[in-house]
Amino acid sequence: MPAAKIKKIVILGGGSAGWMTAAALGKLSRQMNIQVQLIESDEIGTVGVGEATLTALQGFNRLLGIDENEFMRETQATFKLGIKFVNWDEIGNAYHHAFGVSGKPMGSHAKFYQYWLKLRAVGKAESYEHYSLNAVASEDKKFMRAFDAGNSPLSGLDHGFHIDAGLYGQYLRRLAENWGVKRSQGKVKQVRQHNNGFIRAIELEDGTEHEADFFVDCSGFNALLIGETLQTEFEDWSHWLPCDRAITVQTQSTQAPWPYTQATAQKAGWQWRIPLQHRVGNGHVYSSKYMSDEEARDILLSNVEGALLTEPRVIHFKTGYRKTSWHKNCLAIGLSSGFIEPLESTSLHLVQSAIEQLFKFFPNMDFEQADIDEYNRQTNYKIECIRNLLITHYCVTKRSDSDFWDYCRTMSVPPEVTQKIEQYQQNGRIFRFNDNMYDSISWFQVMNGQGLKPMGYDPLVDLIPEEKIERELNNVLSVIRKSADYMPSHQDFITQHCKAKTLQLDDDKQLKN
Repeated sequence: MPAAKIKKIVILGGGSAGWMTAAALGKLSRQMNIQVQLIESDEIGTVGVGEATLTALQGFNRLLGIDENEFMRETQATFKLGIKFVNWDEIGNAYHHAFGVSGKPMGSHAKFYQYWLKLRAVGKAESYEHYSLNAVASEDKKFMRAFDAGNSPLSGLDHGFHIDAGLYGQYLRRLAENWGVKRSQGKVKQVRQHNNGFIRAIELEDGTEHEADFFVDCSGFNALLIGETLQTEFEDWSHWLPCDRAITVQTQSTQAPWPYTQATAQKAGWQWRIPLQHRVGNGHVYSSKYMSDEEARDILLSNVEGALLTEPRVIHFKTGYRKTSWHKNCLAIGLSSGFIEPLESTSLHLVQSAIEQLFKFFPNMDFEQADIDEYNRQTNYKIECIRNLLITHYCVTKRSDSDFWDYCRTMSVPPEVTQKIEQYQQNGRIFRFNDNMYDSISWFQVMNGQGLKPMGYDPLVDLIPEEKIERELNNVLSVIRKSADYMPSHQDFITQHCKAKTLQLDDDKQLKN
């Protein structure tokens, strides 16, 4: 006999993670006759204060049938072509980890950056950012969506977004409720379990009890279901990622929004700057072991532009993950499953990835352990790949101006990171294994940008004469420059296609400098 089908799913917690999950399951439930309920408390705030995303969110929007221009207007969003890292290698240096393609194919023997390495070593190549249209357009504050332009780099443009996380949650809530998701409001009093440990129901403080077959824990750092109730193990990564706090503040815009996230390294961490249509999101991520909250606040406020719109807010966190984010009939999505600081803008991507993985392994009432184990294995691998790239930002550096950077530069790192670095240092080789979310170009941009220089390059590069490589690189520079000049400004593109209504902030939210 086939196993019985799931009839009801309860999602505990709202915010971006809860409502992304609710919207996706809500659309699916209409075809599968599944009841979806989301429980959240108005008394419990969310962490999100403004989010930068990866390019993959485009796919999530398409899954939900969301029009991108409408999405931009509803979330006061701007476009993102990549991340600009400032002061990470050493103070005064900057580089772009840009989306999209860079360079052009130069035969089947080696990747473009390998040819660049050869010419850069003899002083015949510009900095790598000049060979990426996304990076050049970022500096020029240009933007347009990719279109079929043949061999032009305009065909390879790719983008993520800067969005207001609160508005994004509200937007998804409207979609989800329109698709039949029921919302309940209240704080959890007790979680009731079956004799086998599976969760049976959530009892709220108002006395109501909400039963379900399957529970999704989006309760944030509290992890009320996966952690507090089911006691799954949390693996601490603070040895490799020592930042454990963030101070956030929103400011008025003082200039047209730039199409990239900026991450500026500070004495004991780093500071983000995320421009939206109606404001700028700012935050300082730091290690409390090396810096007090007061000093972190002073550094943040001394490096923001525009009048403050909110009071600075301190957020405590611990980097790491739950080895079993799916246990019994409970799946953790978002902060309840673990946390990696937002250095590479992966928070919403991990939510989206968890939802997509859930669809791959969607359970019936038997909750087959083999499927649950494979879900956890694949999920753990993806988050470990992100962890490894973030560690590289910290350990590959020349900075020695503080105890924090001395620790990061000399700390032991996972063997996977050591392997990447050591292999790259020889001949610039970077290999992608097992659907690693970061391809070789991402790893190259980070390691090269952080000042890591290989001793050589792929020997097969020498199959093409140096003079021809030089001509090809110069041609790439010329084409990218012309393509960037063709693009409209980021602000003009937004104004023409997806300008949002001006938001009026309440008087009590308007704060003076």
